[in-house]
Amino acid sequence: MDSAKLQQKVYSGYAKAAKRIGPPYDQYRPANPLDPFQGGPLQTLYASFNAEDMTYGRPNKYGKATWYCLVDGSQTQVGDYLINGDKTYFIAAQQTILPILAVECNRTINIFRPQQQTAAGLNPYGGTIDSNQTELMSGWPASVLQGTKGDKEGAVLPGDVRLPWWAILLPAYPGVTLLTADIITDDINRRYIISSAELTDLGWRCTCMQAQT
Repeated sequence: MDSAKLQQKVYSGYAKAAKRIGPPYDQYRPANPLDPFQGGPLQTLYASFNAEDMTYGRPNKYGKATWYCLVDGSQTQVGDYLINGDKTYFIAAQQTILPILAVECNRTINIFRPQQQTAAGLNPYGGTIDSNQTELMSGWPASVLQGTKGDKEGAVLPGDVRLPWWAILLPAYPGVTLLTADIITDDINRRYIISSAELTDLGWRCTCMQAQT
């Protein structure tokens, strides 16, 4: 048996198992960085998610965004979203013969490129305001979880608290490259500044500092 036939059998098994133990999820495939769910769902698929090595033996833990996914992998591809009510995941990896890896999304984000100065000498106001930002992505579900550190800024007064850092995961979209200093906002009005953005084969992994204003 060649690898293609084996992969087909594995995905067929996932589909049968998901139909028995998982609820239906709407499948979306982003087609526009500014409107990822334009056109509505592709179809409905049964899917089930588990935290540890496909055995359903343990619950998920704090700060862990990734899940193993039982779904018909012949119908999905990396970057697809699966949505059922308040549960949203994106497919992060479909590696040959290996379990399908998904990321649970807890926030919806928008990403902006701040104004870039293009000339020396006299320029317009250089601060970042809504009118001089370029919107790169809008309305994308993502994983936004606490990072491991925080920074103090300004006068560091006794009542000051550290600005938190966050780890943000989201799918990659062709033609959109995230850069240091890009700005992210979310659905609960938090604002973040990208410190580093790594494009992996699982999508974007960003380290961000929460902006104070």
